[in-house]
Amino acid sequence: MNRRSGFLAIVGRPNVGKSTLLNSLVGEKISIVSKKAQTTRHRITGILTRDDAQFVFVDTPGFQKRFTNALNRAMNQSVRQALFEVDVILFVIEAGRFDERDETILSLLPEQTPVIIAVNKTDKIKEKTSLFPFLEKAAKKRDFAAIVPISAVKNRQTDELLKVARSYLPHEGLLFAEDELTDKSERFLAAEYIREKLFRLTGDELPYATAVEIEKFEEEGSLRRIFAAIVVDKENHKAMIIGKGGEALKRIATEARLDMERLFAGRVYLEIWVRVRSGWTDNERFVRDLGY
Repeated sequence: MNRRSGFLAIVGRPNVGKSTLLNSLVGEKISIVSKKAQTTRHRITGILTRDDAQFVFVDTPGFQKRFTNALNRAMNQSVRQALFEVDVILFVIEAGRFDERDETILSLLPEQTPVIIAVNKTDKIKEKTSLFPFLEKAAKKRDFAAIVPISAVKNRQTDELLKVARSYLPHEGLLFAEDELTDKSERFLAAEYIREKLFRLTGDELPYATAVEIEKFEEEGSLRRIFAAIVVDKENHKAMIIGKGGEALKRIATEARLDMERLFAGRVYLEIWVRVRSGWTDNERFVRDLGY
């Protein structure tokens, strides 16, 4: 059997489960997840290699119009660019819900690229019969390559999604080595794991005004020494992240370190501090320096 390969963009509005789907497909936590919208800020590549195909998934930030600072402009541009650089688009929507934000994403999708709708969160639909009218309505939005109901968190129907997607992969052979899971460095993944804990362990608005810089990343055999700065917008944000007696920051560091040790399969020494940089989210140069 010829091994097919290609790039697949995972796109959708914020909080539809794009990163959860990527991790489910690849089988590792490549992209960070939380219940808060727009956890993903970068284009994250996850690679799944099988005997018959190599899928190179590109997880994108959730496209949105609510905020217009430099950070969000960069994230939206990342989505637009990805759409024209891939072979297949997986358009993720939420089962039973299609609103103007989904319509905005749909309007951005290039006509010449096959689009597969991944109807996610089907596990949350109590009345399964209500799903069929929703799927019929969605099918009328465009001439889609396919519509596949899935549950990324339960890993349901994801094999069917891959089966359909494989038929649209244009290349023969491998684009990446068989054992590669992502094109992102360990340094990048370390910063993302810390940022995930900020989203999961802090208040609703605070994570959006934070960033993570890895200032030093050293390897000594199986031990990695990582020194990181959490960048915040305001002085009171710094106090909130550190917490009483440093307990909040300690928990963030501990949970991030444990995740890193699982992914890197080795010991991690992690040191984190907090730095205030006012107005960083609208500072285009600093946003570029962070890799956005």
